[in-house]
Amino acid sequence: MKKTFIKQILATALAASLAFTSFASNACTSFLLKGSDGGFVYGRTMEFGLPLKSQLTVMPRNLAVPGVGIDSKPGSGLNWTTKYAVVGMNGLGMPVLVDGMNEKGLVGGLLNAPNTAVYQVVSPADSAKSIASIQMLMYALTNFATVDEVKEGFKKIYVNRSIIPAYNNSSAPVRMTLHDAKGKSIVIEYLKGELVVTDNPTGVMTNDPAFRDQLNNIGNYANLTNVEKPAMVINGATYVPPSSGSGLHGLPGDYLSPSRFIRALFLSKSAPTTYTTAKQTNTAWHILGSFDIPPGAISLPASNAYGGGAGGIEITEWTVVADNKNMMYYVKMFETTNVQSFDLKKMDFNAKEVKYYSLDKPQSYISVN
Repeated sequence: MKKTFIKQILATALAASLAFTSFASNACTSFLLKGSDGGFVYGRTMEFGLPLKSQLTVMPRNLAVPGVGIDSKPGSGLNWTTKYAVVGMNGLGMPVLVDGMNEKGLVGGLLNAPNTAVYQVVSPADSAKSIASIQMLMYALTNFATVDEVKEGFKKIYVNRSIIPAYNNSSAPVRMTLHDAKGKSIVIEYLKGELVVTDNPTGVMTNDPAFRDQLNNIGNYANLTNVEKPAMVINGATYVPPSSGSGLHGLPGDYLSPSRFIRALFLSKSAPTTYTTAKQTNTAWHILGSFDIPPGAISLPASNAYGGGAGGIEITEWTVVADNKNMMYYVKMFETTNVQSFDLKKMDFNAKEVKYYSLDKPQSYISVN
């Protein structure tokens, strides 16, 4: 099994060296909603300027995984055997997860952090205790059931600076958001070569700047509320708002990471608390619509690294909603408005290999006559 997994990695190594920047998105947004029945719903978008060709990826228990060491080779790092089965999304056909949920309801993803992510300096003697940054989510989801376990587990390993040729000979610059079945959330970052784990009371995460800076920015929007504002009266004259939505007037609507963070925060915390977890999946889709990038809204010049030096447009390649109470993982691809689902309750946890499912299905419509 280990040899098979290594072959999968090596078979796609050339493709990865040409376009590995695709693993890290430019404008990802994520959040968490609470259901009235004790469950939680996670939502996130994945954006980039080149086709990721992501597949739904199912990893069973007891799978041997080769860790990538400081020499950037599979097997020279921390090798491990999966404890928990996981479903998620990969990139470029490689057996590496950029988003996912495990059988214990631990769910999360990797988001791009090119301006802040700096990984640990790992000595050759400690290479076998390290993994590549792009393996962070897969390591977390296949080994741990709660965010507290992840906190302790990541203190015992290193995330190395293994080189990705297409990313200016640097590491994949990502940070990780995680939420467990009890609704506890953390963000894991590597800043200035140090592991930084931050409890996340908001459940929201986007990209740069550092997560603490995102939290500190919340106070600048303390005036915002989902409650409608009354008319303003000046010297007896009344001035009413032009429409509903006055409470959130000033909510940033652009695609910059700090703006998306604030928008995701206020939209997610405004979700009705009376909705069940299953109903909150619908709420999540509506919130995620606020972050869907229409084709052409972000145009990348050929010099832009996010376009792989090829230019083009950045789009929302796929969107995920995960219900960790009912153990459902939903995906909507860019090409269609169809929502495809995977039921972890029906999963073969003890399968002998990784399974991949293509989600490239034609647009479908339900006729009303």
